[in-house]
Amino acid sequence: MIRLLATAAAAALLASGAQAQTRERTDAPPLEPYKIILVGDSTMAPHSGWGGAFCARHVKSSVACVNAGRGGRSTRSYRQEGGWDIALAEAKVPGYRGTWVLIQFAHNDQSSKSERWTDETTEFPANLRRFVEEVRAAGATPVLVTPLTRREFKDGKLKNTLASWSDQVRAVAKAMDVPLVDLNALSARQAQEMGAETATKLAQEPPTAEELAAAQAGTTLTARPAPPPPPPIAGDGARGQVTRKFDYTHLGDVGAELTAKLVTQALARAVPGLRSQLVR
Repeated sequence: MIRLLATAAAAALLASGAQAQTRERTDAPPLEPYKIILVGDSTMAPHSGWGGAFCARHVKSSVACVNAGRGGRSTRSYRQEGGWDIALAEAKVPGYRGTWVLIQFAHNDQSSKSERWTDETTEFPANLRRFVEEVRAAGATPVLVTPLTRREFKDGKLKNTLASWSDQVRAVAKAMDVPLVDLNALSARQAQEMGAETATKLAQEPPTAEELAAAQAGTTLTARPAPPPPPPIAGDGARGQVTRKFDYTHLGDVGAELTAKLVTQALARAVPGLRSQLVR
């Protein structure tokens, strides 16, 4: 009886092996991924802007999402330091069904710092036009993004200090037939609807009691300077650190997610070819 059972088991094993050898085998079809490259300042960059939330939660796995936003950069300094060369090299990488480069500047073009500022009506739009031309020459599609509004209020009304700079971006987009994500208009409307007090929740850190009281009264205080960097981390683990602060410009987790949703929906309207790849 034992011998018969062993013989049957061996026969079954041989039969299964024969089936495995004759089972049909095909190759997976080639990937046809998409790529989105984010180019801009701290209001887009990881940990301080909307780009991290956008790449993490608002694109499908078929999209390579590269956040090349960097804090403190203008259209001039981003190019001068070599950041633009890196982003453009990413745009030239073959193998993608399509590559889109989202370009958002103005906060630091407006700065008084010597390595950042640009002239609003001449240099700034000229720099944007050059970005557009070079993205197209690289075989990718440029998308212009107007700057995220600052959340500063006076007597209950938002002070949109980037409105005229946004007009420059809109003009370049129209003249060069470039898709536009009008984040300034969208974020300004959102902030005004929230009001000064609720808008403080979009920051990286909570406001002080004094800052909150001012916002409740409808007029925000002047933004505090950034805190000093924390002491270095010892040991053999990760040592990178991010300095978080309360202000009326940068975004914490809540602000990043709300803003990423605005960008996602506006991008879907501006670029129909990306709609299937964007997640609300």
